[in-house]
Amino acid sequence: MSEQVERDSMEFDVVIVGAGPSGLAAACRLMQQANEAEQELTVCVVEKGSEVGAHILSGAVFEPRALAELFPDWEERGAPLTTPAIRDELYLLKDAEKAQKLPNALVPKSMHNTGGQNHGGGSARYVISAGNLCRWLAEQAEGLGVEVFPGFAAQDVIQDEDGTVRGILIGDMGIAADGTPKDSHMPGMELLAKYTLFAEGSRGHLGKRLIEQFKLDEGRDPQHYGIGLKELWDIPAEKHEPGLVLHGSGWPLAKDTHGGWFLYHAENQQVVVGLIMDLSYQNPWLSPFDEFQRMKHHPVLKQHLDGGKRIAYGARAITKGGLNCLPKMTFPGGLLIGCDAGTLNFAKIKGLHTAMKSGLVAAEAVFEAIAGGDEGGLELTAFTEKWEQSWAYAELKESASFGPAIHKYGTVGGGAYNFINQLLGGKLPNVHDTTPDHAALKPASEFEKIDYPKPDGKLSFDKLSSVFLSNTNHEEDQPCHLRLADPELPIRENLPKYAEPAQRYCPAGVYEVIEGDDGKPQFQINFQNCVHCKTCDIKDPAQNITWVAPEGGGGPNYPNM
Repeated sequence: MSEQVERDSMEFDVVIVGAGPSGLAAACRLMQQANEAEQELTVCVVEKGSEVGAHILSGAVFEPRALAELFPDWEERGAPLTTPAIRDELYLLKDAEKAQKLPNALVPKSMHNTGGQNHGGGSARYVISAGNLCRWLAEQAEGLGVEVFPGFAAQDVIQDEDGTVRGILIGDMGIAADGTPKDSHMPGMELLAKYTLFAEGSRGHLGKRLIEQFKLDEGRDPQHYGIGLKELWDIPAEKHEPGLVLHGSGWPLAKDTHGGWFLYHAENQQVVVGLIMDLSYQNPWLSPFDEFQRMKHHPVLKQHLDGGKRIAYGARAITKGGLNCLPKMTFPGGLLIGCDAGTLNFAKIKGLHTAMKSGLVAAEAVFEAIAGGDEGGLELTAFTEKWEQSWAYAELKESASFGPAIHKYGTVGGGAYNFINQLLGGKLPNVHDTTPDHAALKPASEFEKIDYPKPDGKLSFDKLSSVFLSNTNHEEDQPCHLRLADPELPIRENLPKYAEPAQRYCPAGVYEVIEGDDGKPQFQINFQNCVHCKTCDIKDPAQNITWVAPEGGGGPNYPNM
């Protein structure tokens, strides 16, 4: 962005980047405290999606512990938690036909979802739409006096010469693909704040830069990620069992590829089905999307989907490294919260409750400082102390080895380690995984090419029809938001060594290798298809791709995910 552009600015006490669970929880708690203390406080939440919830994608079986702290009367307020989890089933898929159902006694306590088996909080868990939860939270926030601005993408961080964060710059609207202003051009505003909370979700593009700039991950294991793919189905009434929760692992993933699937019976005769696959996989021929599509043909899953209709699709990266990878969350003038930092508890495959708790703790630390006369720009070390005393941090500490053990010992061996470790109260030695996900990829020549079955159009589908169901849209005449540090590298290096894996790890058909007019291969980026999952930013073996926020309002528009 040119520094010569004249920009309007607005000042707030707190600016929050991202209207997800952590950002909205923080906004609500800030205003609750201000109203209780009868103190004036200005809070703004900026959301790049066209509306709150448009970019929210999660399983989700929700544990309402943090919600109950924020709004003890959430039920009376009409929170969209209407389907309690009533029955758990856990499967190991042995091959395309066979499966083993695990006895309840062998299911780790972290995977129990029905009310009587919960640990920590003791309340029932609910099958929910995380997007609808965020829509509801935004309503509560606005009712408390928070200003929520959807359709505006935070493009840059505003900092003093010494690095202190002073706010954010909203991206310009109406910039053509060649970088020139169009007739509709509107310069982005500066939103200035005493404190800025970054709640962008997994692999937030500003959070990523702040972690690097302030060396927030120094002394930590490299962060680890998964890709989560999800579909929403309407199913026949006779097949619907609201509150039935299924999890599983095994086929179709190879033994050295870790991940698991979920299938939840939600409200309104709907089922959500998905696959979470670790991005630490080695085989560049793997396509997470195609693994997900063939997975649905297994009899254990097929019986729930047969006769139904797929109505929505989406994909999103998941920050799953846990405590060993959790960066320092404070820096001068701001905080990283939720999945922008990596607060998900992968042992539970749940992150909404811990993300919300990080937002609540952040709000308390920020309000305490401002109420005490703080003019902003300090590093809120009080947050770290409060966070490390919270139940959310205790959860992450208890499950610190969960993901690394699976990476090191495999699904079965790692599962056994975690089961024994939970029985022993976490007394086994902590396990670490120090290989970044992008560095795990091996040359294509070491593996056989995978010939995935063609989709049948009933249970399995292609990428383009799936992207259509995500309601993804970007203004075509705008700069590509998928930046290549070296535009020649994909063909020069990734193609011969890895068969250019971006063609397969992207779940939306953004990247293609096509034949150019000269008969030579060319790397093509169909950025209009991008569902903002961030997988390319994470998995590219050369770390040559950087995802930045496109024009506000672009991307998916998830209806009920």
